[in-house]
Amino acid sequence: MKKTIAALLICSIGLFAGQRASAQAQELEELALDIEKLAQFKQILSDLKKGYEILEGGYNTIKNISQGSFSLHKAFLDGLLAVSPAVANYKKIVTITENQLLLIKEYKNAYQRFKAGGNFNGVELAYMGKVYSHLVDESGKNLERLLNVITANRLRMSDDERLRAIDLIDEEMQDQLSFLRFFNNTTTVLSLQRAKEKNDLNSSRLLHGVRP
Repeated sequence: MKKTIAALLICSIGLFAGQRASAQAQELEELALDIEKLAQFKQILSDLKKGYEILEGGYNTIKNISQGSFSLHKAFLDGLLAVSPAVANYKKIVTITENQLLLIKEYKNAYQRFKAGGNFNGVELAYMGKVYSHLVDESGKNLERLLNVITANRLRMSDDERLRAIDLIDEEMQDQLSFLRFFNNTTTVLSLQRAKEKNDLNSSRLLHGVRP
């Protein structure tokens, strides 16, 4: 009987010891898993941090590039507002202003001559006045355009663009002056013809004893 009880006690102790050992082994296994999960979590955090740093670095790089590009762009645009000596000293600027002065001088002299000649009526003189007024207005617009091109801080243009614009203004001014001279010459010829006709008529009347 005692042997049986002793055997049962031994078995019980063995059983409890086995269960305890099994429990400890399970706890160790779970602890190992927890440690592994923790290591994985730390790696995830580390990867996230690196990713954030990369993103932040990329954002700052893009930001710096953008700011730098904006500064360069602004400097370029501001530079286009400036007028270089090559443009300011362009010889056609003087030619344009001289032609405009010639246009005004020649139209005034011709208009006064036509009015004083007595060979044109009021309607014809009014028409001439409109032609001259239109030419003066257009030449004045050319001078305004020229002033905008050669004045700093008005137009954003490169030197080449400014020079081309001046060339076009010069061509237009020459065309206007050429038209004025053609108009004046044509009108002068008509005035001379009418003056000759009047003289011929008066001569004929005197020849026939008719008073003019």
